[in-house]
Amino acid sequence: MKYFATSMMCVDYFDLANQIKIIEKHTDYYHIDIMDAHFVPNLALSFDFIKQLRKHTTKPIDAHLMMTNPVDYLDLLIEMKVDFISFHPQTIEKNVFQIINKLKANNIKFGIVLSPFADIEAIKYYQEHVDKVTVMTVEPGFAGQSVIKEAIGKIKQVKDYRSLNQLNFLIEVDGSNNFSTFSDYYKFGADIFILGSTLFKEKDLDKQYQKIKEFIGNIND
Repeated sequence: MKYFATSMMCVDYFDLANQIKIIEKHTDYYHIDIMDAHFVPNLALSFDFIKQLRKHTTKPIDAHLMMTNPVDYLDLLIEMKVDFISFHPQTIEKNVFQIINKLKANNIKFGIVLSPFADIEAIKYYQEHVDKVTVMTVEPGFAGQSVIKEAIGKIKQVKDYRSLNQLNFLIEVDGSNNFSTFSDYYKFGADIFILGSTLFKEKDLDKQYQKIKEFIGNIND
C-alpha cells in the first residue's frame, strides 16, 4: 500500500483554512518541516503551526526536524501529540537511545532522514527501532528543487537493506515528487510520497490529488 504525506511548507498561507479542508480529504500524513537556519540555511514552519494544525486533524503529523539540537524540543512535540518525529542521524548521535526510549514511552514513532549522500550505515546500531526512513532526493532546506539523480538509487538501497536485515520500517521519499519521478520512486521501493510543489502549483488541489493518485495507481511493478 502506498501513502501520501502533504508538505505543509508549500501551502498558500493566505488560503490555509480552505486548503486544509481539501488536504484533510486526501492526505495520509501531514509533513511539517521545522528548520533552525543553522542546520540548514533556512527557516520554515514553527512548533506553533503544529499546535494549531493538531486542533483541526486527527491524522498523523510527522515533524521533520532540520535542527542542530532537536533533542531540546522533544517534550514540546510530545505535548503537541505528534505521531512521528524524524531526525537527521548526525543531530542525535549523542542521545539516540535516550530519544528512542522517550518516543516509544509516549507512543511516538521514530523516523530517520537520510540526506542525498548520507550513508545508510548511519542507522545500523538502532535499525530495529526505526519506524520510518526518509530518503531525500534533494538537499534539505528548500522546496521546489530539482531531483539529484544520483540520490534516487538510495531508495532501492534502503529497500534492500530493509529486506536483508528483516526490518519493518516504512520508506518515504522527500524531494521532487512529480510526474517525472513517481515511477522510479515507486519501483525502487517508496511507501510514502511527500507531496509539495507539484501538488500546490495547481489551484485545484482536489483535482491534483486525484491526478497524482491515479497516476501512481497505474504504475506497473
